[in-house]
Amino acid sequence: MDESQTWMLWSTLLILLLISAFFSGSETGMMSLNRYRLRHQRKKSSGARRAAKLLATPDRLIGLILIGNNAANILAAIIANMLAILYVGEAAAPWVATATLTILMLVFSEVTPKTIAAQNPEWFAFKASHILKPLMMIIWPLVWAVNKLTNGLIKLLGFDPNASHDDGLDTEELRSVVDVSGHKISDSHQGMLKGILDLENVTVEDIMIPRNEINGLDLKDDIDTLMATMLKTEYTRLPLYEGDINNIVGIFHIRKANHLLRSEHVTHNAIKRFSEEPYFIPDSTTLTNQLLNFKTTRNRFAVVVDEYGEVKGLVTLEDILEEIVGDFTTNTADEVDEVECRGDGSFVIDGAATIREINKATNWSLPTDGPKTLNGLALEQLESIPDGNVSFIINGYRFETIELNGKMIRKVSAVRLNPEPVDSARSA
Repeated sequence: MDESQTWMLWSTLLILLLISAFFSGSETGMMSLNRYRLRHQRKKSSGARRAAKLLATPDRLIGLILIGNNAANILAAIIANMLAILYVGEAAAPWVATATLTILMLVFSEVTPKTIAAQNPEWFAFKASHILKPLMMIIWPLVWAVNKLTNGLIKLLGFDPNASHDDGLDTEELRSVVDVSGHKISDSHQGMLKGILDLENVTVEDIMIPRNEINGLDLKDDIDTLMATMLKTEYTRLPLYEGDINNIVGIFHIRKANHLLRSEHVTHNAIKRFSEEPYFIPDSTTLTNQLLNFKTTRNRFAVVVDEYGEVKGLVTLEDILEEIVGDFTTNTADEVDEVECRGDGSFVIDGAATIREINKATNWSLPTDGPKTLNGLALEQLESIPDGNVSFIINGYRFETIELNGKMIRKVSAVRLNPEPVDSARSA
């Protein structure tokens, strides 16, 4: 074999290594594409449209890539063996060719192109689609035959070759996407997106104003008392009831008080006449459904009732919106923080604070599937109302009561422990 033929073999081997590198990188680049970003890029990029069309039939795409890759690798092995015979003889040629080609294939045709494609999938895939699309049409009969054989084998193995892949994401997966994209989204927008995703898992019972904190108008009171309550309240709407909060007969909008003041004689019936029909909802309603219900019914204020029809609390449209955007209104002039951080990493927490509020303020993960407030969680753990201050541990968080009032725990000191979560309780 003369020198020109030898150089031709070396040139062919180099070209085959490049072809193998192209198909290896194409496979990694195509399969590494972000499907959701690709859908967006199809509107403005022809490369994205070609790549999306190829990925629409992944079995054909993989068949095309593997046919090309294996053909290049096999031809490269034959040429490498021919070259090895020229330099080391027939006896040692298979061993030398195998060792040398393996190193060359790994470095130049596998690891390098696949690493580049994995780091830059869009750049590699969009450029590769220029070649893959016409190549698919040229060798389509071979790709079709290979797919028929492989699909038949897949069926024999008990799998469905035509099964569609579900690219949809559930709530937790969407939260992960938001977290991963945090560097591209502002903290406030990221918080809003997570808030929207949380609505499906939160019920009105979790965010309602509890029954014991409801301010309302009792029609059993005299007119002067009722008018004084209207003028002093900081709420825009107040429930109107007769004797007991369970007997809610209407919702009074404070702006209607101006109409009453213009009247010479204010009566209980006049107050009742100016009130709106109460809107009752079950305590198990999710925030997602209730937000839609508020939109449908044009209401902004709802009374939450349990399965027996007993009033449990109140919820407003603003309460739900604050779950998304954070606190933007305040109902009291001198609102006190329910969760106060100390300098040593511990917290002083109000017993009436909800578990969700505590988790948000502290970044903890106290259980939310049981009692809704810290007082309820503590009493469930202790199984009695303590006579004096006690300490207890729940899921790796240590609590110590600071203030009691006989019926409930008013203030608690809390800190996160380093050891694994343990449930226990003991007297301080």
